[in-house]
Amino acid sequence: MLLPKERDHRFITLRRGGTLTDPHHHLLALWAAECAEHVLPLFEQVSPDDRRPRQAIELTRAWVRGEIPMKQAHQAAFTANSAAKGLPDAARFAALSAGQAVAVAHVAAHELGAAAYAIRAISESVAENEKEEAGRQECQWQRDRLPEAIRDLVLDDQRLRNHLCWFVFNC
Repeated sequence: MLLPKERDHRFITLRRGGTLTDPHHHLLALWAAECAEHVLPLFEQVSPDDRRPRQAIELTRAWVRGEIPMKQAHQAAFTANSAAKGLPDAARFAALSAGQAVAVAHVAAHELGAAAYAIRAISESVAENEKEEAGRQECQWQRDRLPEAIRDLVLDDQRLRNHLCWFVFNC
């Protein structure tokens, strides 16, 4: 489970009683989509004809632009996750990253799931003795792309939920 038992109000939108603004919610979704898209080739190498994870990433951006409702984005998460079934770990984690990215529209705290699964995907794509360094490099790549407006929020979330996310944010 990548979500905490108690929801962090910083990841709940203002209209639902939290402190997250719509612009920051959108930035979280876009960053999650970028994390997922970075590892998507690991999925597409194994399942080149399956567009479900790519479509989930595209729908994440469509939701940010206001082109689709949250409910449609949320449904795409299940579709992307189902693409992961039965695949080798790197491809499976890449598909799950896409599912988490599009789920940010529904629950902003899924942003960390997209990042964590992307790190796991990269780690599983290399030899055993390279996994730790590859994961660290992917973590740093993600951090380098964090928009300044949400940087402190995400870094604090990584600190608080690292234990739920396989300790992949030790970079």
